[in-house]
Formats: sequence, structure tokens, C-alpha cells
Amino acid sequence: MTIPSEDARSASVFSRRMVMALLMGFYSGLPLLLTGSLLQAWMREAGVDLATIGLFALVGLPYTGKFLWAPIFDRYALPWFGRRRGWLLLIQLLLAAAIASLGWMDPGRAPLGVAVAALLVTFFSASQDIVIDAYRRESLLDLEQGLGASLYVNGYRLGMLLASGGGLILADFLGFQRVYGLCGLLMATGALVTLWAREPASPVSPKTLREAVVLPFLEFFRRRDAIWILMFILLYKLGDTMASNMTMPFYLDLGFGKTEIGAVVKLFGFWATVVGGLLGGVLILKLGVYFALWLFGVLQAVSTAGFALLAHFGPTLSGLTLVISFENLSGGMGTAAFVAFMASQTDKRFTATQYALLSSLMGIPRVIVASPTGYFAEWLGWEGFFVFCALIALPGMLLLLRFRRWLGVESPA
Repeated sequence: MTIPSEDARSASVFSRRMVMALLMGFYSGLPLLLTGSLLQAWMREAGVDLATIGLFALVGLPYTGKFLWAPIFDRYALPWFGRRRGWLLLIQLLLAAAIASLGWMDPGRAPLGVAVAALLVTFFSASQDIVIDAYRRESLLDLEQGLGASLYVNGYRLGMLLASGGGLILADFLGFQRVYGLCGLLMATGALVTLWAREPASPVSPKTLREAVVLPFLEFFRRRDAIWILMFILLYKLGDTMASNMTMPFYLDLGFGKTEIGAVVKLFGFWATVVGGLLGGVLILKLGVYFALWLFGVLQAVSTAGFALLAHFGPTLSGLTLVISFENLSGGMGTAAFVAFMASQTDKRFTATQYALLSSLMGIPRVIVASPTGYFAEWLGWEGFFVFCALIALPGMLLLLRFRRWLGVESPA
């Protein structure tokens, strides 16, 4: 089944396209923290040192290199369910099996086995992201991209919440191994959503693999501001991402229990993220992407500094709730604007490859730059570490000055 062409459609908040943006966001977000904060908590409980936990960020390398195999999804279509849905169905089933296999490991005795299993999860998760991002870009009208991005972000955060916050609470009763098995079963239900989705109408796909590999990069790098776009994507959320990589050990070291973290950080903070994502979508329409990126970037830096205040004044549930609410609110807004910005930079002939390139750069801070954050935390202490992360956000913000002319910025209405 194919979606009608854009000129035959009218934008709608309550359309099937928006529901799919929300649901696919959920299945994109579900695997992320299974190799992030949830795995960190499991490893810390098993006695793994902070430096090793920090290095485990490297299992996320597929998120930064996914543009290398994204051309396959632009060039080839499997013989079932269409160009996008066919690949998505296969990848989701493989991802579900990889998540379940991670639960068979023991991080205390076999960290290498855990790393291999986690790497399989991130590879299939990154592949799923490639196809879902292309699907969303191709199925939504241009004027729907901002709101669609905010719904996608909220779905993404819901998936992260269920895997990490819900996973932490369940781990107190069932243990981490069974939690990973349950998450694998939940991931398998994504295949039902894929079957319900409609295949988007796509421009003519590249005729050869060489075209699928070469043409997207030629088209992008011939743009006048291509390098600056890439630098901005690399740096905009750098400080926020570095801080996020070590928040779980931070909470535990302050003395909060797993159930407290799951209830306050994940469950309560989720609603702040929902509000942030929806508010971000509305403000993008009101202010435009340029002013929204400025506002949300400042808020992200301030929210990162809030963790330093929590470290300074000590662990209280009220302080944790306040800091987490602000961080999730600003994070929801910032990610909505960031995703909308990246989607607007893609050519629909090469959606999977170009979006994968941009989102891979977005993932570099989370994987490569974040990998030594354990050493930084040990060296600077928690308070100094979060102050450092707040200040390192400035270079990305300053790059926005170059984009004012390029984005054709006018005063907000």
C-alpha cells in the first residue's frame, strides 16, 4: 500500500503518518539504553570499575558509522512489503534476538562476551534507525517535519524510559538477565507495527550500488555550507551527551537506589520530556528552526550545570527531581529541533544515506568523545565534570551565527 503524493495530501496532527512517527520512535529508542545506562547499572552492580564502564561507550560505534552501509537500503529492496518496510521487518526480528542474547551474558565474569553481544545490538539498532529515519522523512510533508520530529522524539524517549527506568525497577525483582529477555520480546512486537505501516512513495532509487554510495555524498558536499553543517551537528549536543553518558554511575555514587533512580529519573522525568518534545514542536513552528536551536541549546547547557549543583549540595529527592525535570524538558525541546534540522538537510532520492551520515555525526559524541568520560569524572570529580560538560557546549552554539544568513532567518512572529 502506497501513500498518496504530497500534493494530494493535507497536513494533519492526527494522521496515520504522525501515529507511525510516534510508534517508530518508540522502537528506535527501546534498544539504546539497553547498551547504555541499564548495562552500566548491571556492570556497576557486578563490580566493574568506572574506567571500563566508560570504555563500553565504544560498543555504540555502529551508531557513528551507519552511513557506511546505509546505501544498501537506498539501492535495494527486499521482495516483500516494499523498499522501507521489508528491510525494517527483517532488522527488527534480528534486533529482538540480539537483545535477548545479551541477557545470557555475565558482565562480572565475561565482559568481552558482553561487549560482543552489545555490539550486535547496536549494529541492528543503528540499521533500524537508518530505515526508520528514511521512512519518516519520506512519509511526512515538509511542513510536518517539525511536529513529526517532536512525536518521534517523544516515542523515542518512551522507549528509553521503558528499557532503562522500567528495566531498573524490574531488575530489583527479576534480575537483569530476565529484563533483557523481556525487552527482546517487546522489540519483536515492532514487526506488527511495521506490517500496519504504509509504504511511503519514494523518488526513483539509485540504479546501481555505486550511484547509491557516491551520489548522496556528491550532492551534499557540493553545498556551500556542507562542512559547517557537519561541524554543527557534531558539536551542538556535545556537552549534553558527555554528561548523559555518566549520569547513571553519578546517581549511584551519590547514594540513590535503583528503584529511586527508576522512579524519579526515568518515570517522573519522562513526563518532563513529553512536555519538552511537544513544546519544542510548537516553538519550532512559532520561532523557526534557527531561533529554536539557540533557545534550546542554552537551556541544555544550563540543565547540564544543574547536575553540578546536585553534586555540590548533596543527594536529595527534591533536588534530583528538579534537576531531572529541567534536563528532560530542555533535552526534549533540543532534540526535536535537532532532528527537524537534520531531516530538512536530506535529498529524498538518498534519504537513508544522507540522514545516516548526519545522524552518525550526531552519535560520535555519544560513542567516541564520551568514551573517556569515566576518566574525566575520576579526575575532575562529579562537580567539576558537569561544569566542564556545560562549558563545552559553547562552540556548537557559536556556529549558529553562521547559519543565520544561510537559513534565511527572519524575526520570529
